[in-house]
Order: sequence, then structure tokens, then C-alpha cells
Amino acid sequence: MQTTNKNKYPFFDLLEVVAEPDLSFRKVKSLNPVKAGNFVPDFKLSSDYSRWQQFYNGAETHGRLLVNSLLSKPLVVSFYSGHWGAYGLEQLKQLNALQHEVKASGGSLLIITDERTDELEKLAWEHSLSLNFYHDADKQIAQQFRVYSDDYPVWDRFSGIDENAPLLATYVIEPSKQVVYNHIDWDFLDTFSAGDIISAVYESALIANSKKSA
Repeated sequence: MQTTNKNKYPFFDLLEVVAEPDLSFRKVKSLNPVKAGNFVPDFKLSSDYSRWQQFYNGAETHGRLLVNSLLSKPLVVSFYSGHWGAYGLEQLKQLNALQHEVKASGGSLLIITDERTDELEKLAWEHSLSLNFYHDADKQIAQQFRVYSDDYPVWDRFSGIDENAPLLATYVIEPSKQVVYNHIDWDFLDTFSAGDIISAVYESALIANSKKSA
């Protein structure tokens, strides 16, 4: 007696099913910025003039590059990118306001930026900035401080920014390359403490000078 298959769908064996490979997802790693107590042993600055830009009261200057002198004293290092817009500009204005105190306390101040643009010259002029900029076009220094990563674009965390850029971060490092102060602007609700920066620079300068005289 002939039987008929009354099922709507044809019969198949589960063994005939070919499993599709799982979709691969890129694992996103959160940034883990350098903090006080850490060392940044590979931190170096090139003497290539194309990497430097200096402003005094808004006008661009072309003074001598004393890289070794800069690294032989406490150094305030602050990361800036034009992609941060008004937040980045506010940070530059705050740094500009304390740069004389940094120098008087025995330190230096340097802004690390990811791009060399005409917009930076415009901002310097409009706000009478007297700051030194070092252009980290390949973001090598930003990666050494772990404030930038291709695997963790900042647009994943911050709204209103559509380009990957270093975090707005400020550090004080000793000549030994040890970090003695850090501030990361995670939420734009608070800024770095000018008093804490000056204290860190002053104390580091005292220690460095005592070592030289010992």
C-alpha cells in the first residue's frame, strides 16, 4: 500500500544542515589612560620644526626649540583636538590662564594636538593665546598615554563628535617620565584643578633640583 506524505514541507535530515559561521564582532576595548604613579618611558619629542607651533599673545612665533630643556623639568602635557569644539577651546583658555604660574613654579607647558590646521591659528589670535603646540599627527604620543585608540573611537562614548580624537586629558610628568598628576575630562562637568597642577609642578621641581644639588 502506497503512503503519501501529507506534510506541507519536504522531509530532511538534520545532518544535512550546514551550519553558517558565527558573525564576527570587533571587540571594543575601553580606554585605560595613564594615571598618576605610572611611567611613560617612551615619551619623546621630535626637534622637527614642522611638528611645533608657538604663539605669543595670539601671534605665531618662531623661536628656538629647546627640546632637551623642556624635558629636563616638570612638564604639563595637555591633549587637545579641534574636533572637541567649544570644550577643547575652553581647555586651551584655562591652560593659557595658568601657563605663567607653571613657568614660575619651575615647569613648562605643552599642548599635544592631533592636527595642524588654520583653525588653530585663528583661535590663538582671537583669544590671545600664548601656548606651545606639538603636532602628534600619527597620534603616537596619545597612544603612549592611552588617551587614544583606533579600537575605541570617542564617538562610541561622546555625542556630538564624529571623528576619532584623543581624550581631553591633562598630565604633569617629572623628568623621570613619571606621571604625578592626571585629569581626564570624561563628562565635561568639571575641569582640571589649576591649584593641583601648580602644586604638582612646584613639588616636582623641588625634588628635581634637590637631586641635582645632591
